[in-house]
Amino acid sequence: MQTIQMPNSPATAHGVAAEAARAISGSVLPNYQIIRRNGAVVPFEPNKIAVAMMKAFLAVHGPQGAASASVRETVEQLTQTVVRALMRSRPGGGTFHIEDVQDQVELGLMRGGHHEVARAYVLYRERRAQERAAKAAQQQPAAQPVLHVIDGGERRPLDLERLRALIASAVEGLGPDVQAEPIVAETLRNLYDGVPMEEVHKAAILAARTKIETDPDYTYATARLLLHTIYKEALGEEVTHAQMRERYAEYFPAFIKKGVQAELLNPELLTFDLERLGAALKAERDLQFDYLGLQTLYDRYFLHVRKQRIELPQAFFMRVAMGLALNEIDREARAIEFYEVLSSFDFMSSTPTLFNSGTLRSQLSSCYLTTVPDDLDGIYEAIKENALLSKFAGGLGNDWTRVRALGSHIKGTNGESQGVVPFLKVVNDTAVAVNQGGKRKGAVCCYLETWHLDIEEFLELRKNTGDDRRRTHDMNTANWIPDLFMKRVMEDGEWSLFSPSSVPDLHDRYGRDFETAYLAYEEKAARGEIKPYKKVRAVDLWRKMLTMLFETGHPWITFKDPCNIRSPQQHVGVVHSSNLCTEITLNTSDTEIAVCNLGSVNLAQHLKDGPNGKVLDHDKLKRTITVAMRMLDNVIDINYYAVKKARDSNLRHRPVGLGIMGFQDALYQLRIPYASQAAVEFADQSMEAVCYYAYWASSDLAVERGRYSTYRGSLWDRGILPIDSIDLLAQERGGYVEVDRSRTLDWDALRAKIARDGMRNSNCIAIAPTATISNIVGVDASIEPCFGNLSVKSNLSGEFTVVNSYLVKDLKRLGLWDEVMIMDLKHFDGSLLPIDRVPQDIKELYRTAFEIEPRWLVEAAARRQKWIDQAQSLNIYMAGASGKKLDETYKLAWIRGLKTTYYLRTVGATHAEKSTVRSGALNAVPNASSGTGMAAVAGAVAADPTPATDIKFCALDDPGCEACQ
Repeated sequence: MQTIQMPNSPATAHGVAAEAARAISGSVLPNYQIIRRNGAVVPFEPNKIAVAMMKAFLAVHGPQGAASASVRETVEQLTQTVVRALMRSRPGGGTFHIEDVQDQVELGLMRGGHHEVARAYVLYRERRAQERAAKAAQQQPAAQPVLHVIDGGERRPLDLERLRALIASAVEGLGPDVQAEPIVAETLRNLYDGVPMEEVHKAAILAARTKIETDPDYTYATARLLLHTIYKEALGEEVTHAQMRERYAEYFPAFIKKGVQAELLNPELLTFDLERLGAALKAERDLQFDYLGLQTLYDRYFLHVRKQRIELPQAFFMRVAMGLALNEIDREARAIEFYEVLSSFDFMSSTPTLFNSGTLRSQLSSCYLTTVPDDLDGIYEAIKENALLSKFAGGLGNDWTRVRALGSHIKGTNGESQGVVPFLKVVNDTAVAVNQGGKRKGAVCCYLETWHLDIEEFLELRKNTGDDRRRTHDMNTANWIPDLFMKRVMEDGEWSLFSPSSVPDLHDRYGRDFETAYLAYEEKAARGEIKPYKKVRAVDLWRKMLTMLFETGHPWITFKDPCNIRSPQQHVGVVHSSNLCTEITLNTSDTEIAVCNLGSVNLAQHLKDGPNGKVLDHDKLKRTITVAMRMLDNVIDINYYAVKKARDSNLRHRPVGLGIMGFQDALYQLRIPYASQAAVEFADQSMEAVCYYAYWASSDLAVERGRYSTYRGSLWDRGILPIDSIDLLAQERGGYVEVDRSRTLDWDALRAKIARDGMRNSNCIAIAPTATISNIVGVDASIEPCFGNLSVKSNLSGEFTVVNSYLVKDLKRLGLWDEVMIMDLKHFDGSLLPIDRVPQDIKELYRTAFEIEPRWLVEAAARRQKWIDQAQSLNIYMAGASGKKLDETYKLAWIRGLKTTYYLRTVGATHAEKSTVRSGALNAVPNASSGTGMAAVAGAVAADPTPATDIKFCALDDPGCEACQ
């Protein structure tokens, strides 16, 4: 193994390296500085990173090898990656120690797969460190310089004891493995003479943050140091956490008044008994936050006036609670009740609700579904509605099936239609242009039914090749697949494609009714009575669907018939699509835009000790869900509606979407591996309980507030509960339904109650991705498996090291948690499977997403789906994707009665152990592979072992979705 040596001819090394450096845009980043080892502070010059990297490549590959264009391009990309990572750690500017920069270079080389170069770089650093140490040993020890800080405009010596006391208070009670001194030492290393006092506090936060990978409890120390900064910003002075017990009560009324004066908060909040609410705030709950959760709230949720935060964590939760209690009779009691479930992390409202509750424009709903008519006025009206809804932070699902296909006759002009694709290009560009009030990208998912004549071109919308005027790179797409097509695939039949202008009624038909009409149209087409028209082999079209899903991540696979046949609202309309994240299944029409209001129960908070370990706490779950359903129902009346059709629909049917998160965390507590039958059983029983208590709570609300207006004739009214509607699906399909029907709760009692009292809400349950709110409460998102036991999670607040605290606790118990284990987890990207000294039962319990066979994800989802009146955002993780594996997985999803699926996330089999946190590769969509058959899927995996689809946890925003969260 080579170490980095300075070449004999400096001009050779510097010439090649300097040329690479010139490719890096910007010679100096003005808001950033570097602290050198001697304490000097100098400007941050990214081109110096390029020089260092090129020297590393020179040492390994020699001048000729390092001079190639590919190496220069690699150095440029790696340098940009390092610079981005550094800047994300300090979004507002700041200082980096030279060692931190070199750490990022080392990490960048490793993540980029340049292991030989990385090792040479490590050895070079070690040799230089030894040289410095030897030189220092020969010199007389110098007197330690006195550090000065700038505080309140005055220059004064740093009060080191005060700094030590602050850090000591941050680690208090976190156990013997979380120590103050390492944080103090790292903080001092990153200070320089004349540093502003706020930079000292920021340095302490960053110092604690670097220790998280050594022990996950350092995340709480980091959060507490951040809390200290937040308290000072909002209160104007330094306050200890112990003092906050009294300060919260006096601060809260002043905060509400300041928010109203700044025209941020609804003046109606001033009519609450603010002293009573302030006294109800529980300061100790500030200590529940981990660093990622608190930083996310600080950056993106807390109210501010001219960039200065005025909102503290418990005031934030109470402000949201007050906004949801505006129409209650005893508003203070209800606000405190809502505050309790939010601030305890038992339940969390979706991001739009957290953003806007209690504000002047209370847009609290998460997602909107529309259907687009087949006329120019209607099409552009739909695009306008997209823009208005997107402006106020809603995620969109559009049904485009009615728009006539390419080549169809246009009666008004006697011309031919250009089909649906050009309009989708406009939708794509509208989502980019109307960027949700400047907060984040607009987001839309467009759905098309499988019999549409433009379906083959629709499948290619996200490809990176072809005519860019017929590509939509910023928009999501989804297949809306009728059961008849799946039957033709299973039976190797042919499939007919039509323009909806020739078969207009197919759009509103489903089940046997659709099948009868479709067969009749096929007969007419065979007689030449319908044009345009095309026949394809169903299996070939299915293969192309899966190939495009693998290559581009789109269109997602969703199933029309189970969404409609099992819909409680089939008596008043048709479900024409799902939403942006595929968990909402509500009717749409020309007069109604479907709206859904979301929030999620933290399943990990609803376990208790049983005789043989943890068990589900039914009493607590029922209490939480009863309060949560009331909160969600209140959203409907308080919500701001940008479009009248959305308001009319929401008030008429009153649908809500209660979901879950922390499913993986609950499995850890139960000691159940995700890839097991026991996990499938827990998915079944936990979802049964959530749905049972939610439906019961909605029926209770109907007694208090009245039934929703279209209740009469619904499945609820007919005594058909979601578990019963599986029989309807089996009858309509005539087979192909294999779903477990077992139950544990008294559903007859619930059925009798609904028959007596009715329902307040047409729909109650939907499992959203929860990417952002799960970060806030510190659990794994939604129903997702763990993505990596030691990983870097990115969102709009930056990059965060996330360590599986359950795993660390187990490894400590076994005496296996040490520096070598940390390095092994880094090397194997959070996977335990290649680490020999870890016991097999621990490996099984802590398998990561790509180490779980996708059938386990489908089986668990099927058990949930039988109870749910809407759907769930189900990501499919697949290592070693092949045509056969994709085919089997998505057919199993259909046979198990799933309504929808979401992203397909793939990684090559040989790289499954090295894939979970590879920065960049996981967020890139590669060029589409050639070929349209299933062989192309397998070939693409073999040719490119990096992930083939973008690894994002939801669709709204890269990398942190908020539409449904």
